[in-house]
Amino acid sequence: MDARNRQRDPSGGPSRPPVIGGRWLFWMVILALLFFLFFNPFGSHAPVVPYSTFKRQVTRGNVDAIVWKGQEIRGVFGQAVQLPQGATAPSTPLMPGTAPGRSGNGAAAGGSPATGGAKAGSSSGSAAGGGANGGAAKGGSAGSGSGSGGSAPNGAAASSGAADRTQRPTVRRFRTYVPASGDPSLLGLLQKHDVTIQTRPPGSSDLWLPLLLGGLPILLLIVGGMWLARRMGGGAGGGQNIFSVGKSRAKLFDRERVSVSFDDVAGTDGAKTELQETVSYLKSPAKFLRLGGRTPSGVLLVGPPGTGKTLLARAVAGEAGVPFFSTSGSDFMEMFVGVGASRVRDMFEEAKKHQPAILFIDELDSIGRRRGAGLGGGHDEREQTLNQLLSEMDGFEPAQSVVVMGATNRPDVLDPALMRPGRFDKQVTVDLPTRNARLEILRIHARGKPLADDVDLDELARGTPGMSGADLENLLNEAALHAADKDKDEIARADVEAARDQIFLGRQREGLTLTDEDKRMIAYHEGGHAVVASLLEHADPVDKVTIVPRGRAMGVTQQLPERDRYVVPKEFLLDRLAVMMGGRAAERLVLGTSTSGAAADLQQASQLARSMVTELAMVDTLGPVSYKQREGQAFLGEELREPRSYSEETGREIDRAVRELLEEAMARARDIVERHRQALDGVAARLVEQEELNGSEVQRLVRRPQPAAAD
Repeated sequence: MDARNRQRDPSGGPSRPPVIGGRWLFWMVILALLFFLFFNPFGSHAPVVPYSTFKRQVTRGNVDAIVWKGQEIRGVFGQAVQLPQGATAPSTPLMPGTAPGRSGNGAAAGGSPATGGAKAGSSSGSAAGGGANGGAAKGGSAGSGSGSGGSAPNGAAASSGAADRTQRPTVRRFRTYVPASGDPSLLGLLQKHDVTIQTRPPGSSDLWLPLLLGGLPILLLIVGGMWLARRMGGGAGGGQNIFSVGKSRAKLFDRERVSVSFDDVAGTDGAKTELQETVSYLKSPAKFLRLGGRTPSGVLLVGPPGTGKTLLARAVAGEAGVPFFSTSGSDFMEMFVGVGASRVRDMFEEAKKHQPAILFIDELDSIGRRRGAGLGGGHDEREQTLNQLLSEMDGFEPAQSVVVMGATNRPDVLDPALMRPGRFDKQVTVDLPTRNARLEILRIHARGKPLADDVDLDELARGTPGMSGADLENLLNEAALHAADKDKDEIARADVEAARDQIFLGRQREGLTLTDEDKRMIAYHEGGHAVVASLLEHADPVDKVTIVPRGRAMGVTQQLPERDRYVVPKEFLLDRLAVMMGGRAAERLVLGTSTSGAAADLQQASQLARSMVTELAMVDTLGPVSYKQREGQAFLGEELREPRSYSEETGREIDRAVRELLEEAMARARDIVERHRQALDGVAARLVEQEELNGSEVQRLVRRPQPAAAD
């Protein structure tokens, strides 16, 4: 086969034969149906007519051409012929428009008027069972039929009704057989009536057509079975057959292909320190076994998405210099029960052949969820797979150097049996990176990217709180794409800021036209947020204010913390509430009305205030009590909502406390914008003019001296 016609494994593995396409199989089925429709090898193509009927039709000139092969004669009548009683009826519909014939009084078999009155009368009389008015059954009298033109209505009616009850079909295509003793007069009869004769030798037979049509369904079944086997066995892996459906799909990365080390993983110093023990065990397991020690057979990496759990697992394999088997929990899930368990067995067998080795299972929660839980009960395939995984991890002997590493961001949903000692008994937490860790990650991902001199990675690390390693990589990649789109030779600060705004604020909405009044309302709303945030002591500094519609927001006031916060005081949360209310306070002060722009602010402020009351106990009137209602996971077998643990009166006090917090925040915001009205007007006017202000410009407008008339 030409190499260009073969599919190649994207991972660089060996090529595999192309998979049979569904469209090709569809046209094969259509072709087979057409063959069966026109040739039908399992039914007769033409009915057999009596030899005497054939000769009679030749005599009447109703046969134009025949095909004579041995004793078989085939042909087509010029006009439809009614089959006599006892003749072979066709097994399939003959031709469109050839309806069954009807035996009329005195009509002969060929459809011509009867010339012999007695014979015709006898036929009709026999069908009726006897003539009326005492006529004989076989007589030619008027009473038994209409053979001689006599009028016998009773007999005619009887014979006509009997003929209608014994209707016989008519045919045009026919076949018949010459008697075994031969008929020397047939050839002369055919020549006399100018019948075209085509002859074929008796030994020639069209066997290819029955063989083709009989073998085509079998061929289609074989091809269809092969196609289904490839679909069932290939799946995401491709190239497998029905016999390998239970084989492991874990990808093996040998020592030469695992080139990742701890130096390539930044921002996870704590996790790397914990994993050094696993690296030491894989390098020299005899040191641990000599003292009777047992290293954890399973290491579970827990952390938010994008924090580098998979990269850490590969780095452990690279540091230890051992083979690395990588798979995902979804690779074990199939429609048929038992397939996942078979793949687990095969995966562990392959890992034991290459020990010492690391077996990494990503998204472990997809197969490791708590058994027998959920609204619909358990899942047989997933539970069978989990049971097999538990059995295999228990079956490790102390001399086997295979470490199972799993990754998940939902450790709370895992089955307790999976977390007990002897299985995944060691958990390594991979948190979101700190500011210094973000700086290290940015330096790693900035390799190979030409950065301009105005790009400050330290400032960028400060301005990206809460971003994971994957988010930071995506940020620099978006900046590179933005610079390339502008045909630049290097990535400038403006490109990085544009990429950060796109990630944090959303893509700018094109084609949206705002009126001057709309811009003025949005500018005062965002100006209220900016002024309040700039004047409160515990609020985060303002980084950017814009009235350019981005994502679902018509305007955004962005605040960035000066440092990462791990413990939040009450004063910070109160200032946060006041900043959220700054937009509504500015609307009421300047516009004299309220707009829909504060909908998201009110929702977030209400949630924060309720958390302060029910979870953090920051209201003295309710005491140091937590009133939070934990919402359970319905599909994990937990309660949809826990029963409320406080009374109706306490519930009213909670609502009252939440309302007081929000009203206090609104009063503080209103007082600030009233006392700094000039600063609010300046920020709003500059936003209408420029549509976007950075934090330093906002500070300059707000901090400038206020005239006495403004107080």
